[in-house]
Amino acid sequence: MHVIRADQVFDGDGFLGRTDVVLDGPNVVAVQEPTEYASEVVVEDLGAVTVLPGLVDAHQHLTWDAADPLAWHAEHDDSALLEQGRTNARRALSAGITTIRDLGSRGRVALQLRDETARSPLAGPTLLVAGPALTTPGGHCWFLGGACTDADELVKAVARLDEAGVDVIKVMATGGNITPGSAPHESQFRLPELKAVVDAAHAAGLPVAAHAHGTGGVSDATAAGVDTIEHCSFFTEDGIAEDPALIQRLAESGVAVSLTAGTLPGTTPLPAVAARMPALLAHIRALREAGVRCILGTDAGIGPGKPHDVLPLAVVQGVELVGIPVTEALAMCTSRAAEAIGLGRRAGRLRAGGTADVLVVTGLVDEDPAALVRPARVLRGGVRVA
Repeated sequence: MHVIRADQVFDGDGFLGRTDVVLDGPNVVAVQEPTEYASEVVVEDLGAVTVLPGLVDAHQHLTWDAADPLAWHAEHDDSALLEQGRTNARRALSAGITTIRDLGSRGRVALQLRDETARSPLAGPTLLVAGPALTTPGGHCWFLGGACTDADELVKAVARLDEAGVDVIKVMATGGNITPGSAPHESQFRLPELKAVVDAAHAAGLPVAAHAHGTGGVSDATAAGVDTIEHCSFFTEDGIAEDPALIQRLAESGVAVSLTAGTLPGTTPLPAVAARMPALLAHIRALREAGVRCILGTDAGIGPGKPHDVLPLAVVQGVELVGIPVTEALAMCTSRAAEAIGLGRRAGRLRAGGTADVLVVTGLVDEDPAALVRPARVLRGGVRVA
């Protein structure tokens, strides 16, 4: 056994004072007050650090290069995408992100990457992958190969993805910001099509993540019974909609809303996003205040300001820009996120019987959230990451 003793532990739900995290290979044995151990037990007293569960990013694109997604996919074959994915996965892991849900990749590339990281803890985080996102012809992220014209084609696409072995179905309920000709406030699929996707996916035992910016897409995705709504930004053509009734429906439904956060300092946001930023921050506050079940995802890979290790900054920015209490912000990318993506029994918490996915950062996070960007040690499945 191996004991990490620290001045502070965040167990996924709250902060603990001076605490021992007891590990045995890939498992957590105990999280307890410091005590005496048998002579053969190695005890490391790391002092003024915070020990946390490995972070969970509910929304990334690991095989993208965080520059120009459309050009990247046009200019590179699948072997290049896979190699980029390997690099991005290692980068994310080194920041303490031990679980990632990849919500859009071409062909079988992310499936291969998932299998590689499953075999080797040092290759990258535990991955859940969607493969090509389902979209309309010429719609948002059409270049991934998931275009469908109607409900019948959507159901057939779900069956193909299930046969390929994906972990989750991603559907584009609305357009997005990065695909020319696609408008984020406009719906791509409406309720009948989204319900067909949900019914087919759930029958196969697969959850559904719906990309939805505009209120029409958010409303239809909620009514269709999707498992997570990505972004949920309430975009209109020129602003952010105020729709308390829809926010209340989201809260009552219990659907998990994956808020998109985390950007490198100094990054210039897209003009459409920059113009809406004050209203968007107010909207996020309204979601939280209404009791909507919120988690964090970065959408890493969609632009230069979103590299694949940016999740710790999402926590810092959530605290500083939105006013989220640091305990809640951490839960949104540990315990809450793990539960929302179906991994609540194995990820997102430090507890007896759990997986030894561990992040150690220099400093006390409850006093200084920026300590999250100072990783001192990362373990995935009990294996120390260089």
